Amino acid sequence: MTDNLTDNAGLTETDLGFLRRAIELSEESKQRGRHPFAALVVDADGVVLSAKGNNSMPPEGDPTQHAELTAAAEAATKRMLEELAGATLYTSAEPCVMCTGAVYWTGIGRIVYALSEKKLATLTGDDPENPTFDLPCREVAARGQRVIEIHGPALEDEAAAPHLGFWRPTEG
Repeated sequence: MTDNLTDNAGLTETDLGFLRRAIELSEESKQRGRHPFAALVVDADGVVLSAKGNNSMPPEGDPTQHAELTAAAEAATKRMLEELAGATLYTSAEPCVMCTGAVYWTGIGRIVYALSEKKLATLTGDDPENPTFDLPCREVAARGQRVIEIHGPALEDEAAAPHLGFWRPTEG
């Protein structure tokens, strides 16, 4: 697995472009009143298979409908497992445990994420709408039998912008 923890090493301009598109979609999610997260899955030829914003806020949303999970699930309906091995999930924030599992089970071979879970936690604080695991996606992926190449964080300052002023930590 790739371990690019603090820079954009190993990422192409194309990667950064798709990552910026995920960040733009996260802002669109925020503008719709949803949590500011988004993801897209792109096949090996650069074709966008799915692009999803977050829809996990009740009462209309479903808490399991994170952008990464829904993007991965839709991509799995469009390509065979073998084809998804060459696909990349681009996401505005590091995938959680559930979403990393979705990438694993759908066979997507690569994750590129912007905002790290650590940085996200500093932005969300203890807001009850974002209870989080302190479990990096690399650790989750490392437990599987299928290899997932992981790059990130990258473009963290850009990815943090949609979160500014959104979260409401409780005052203690």
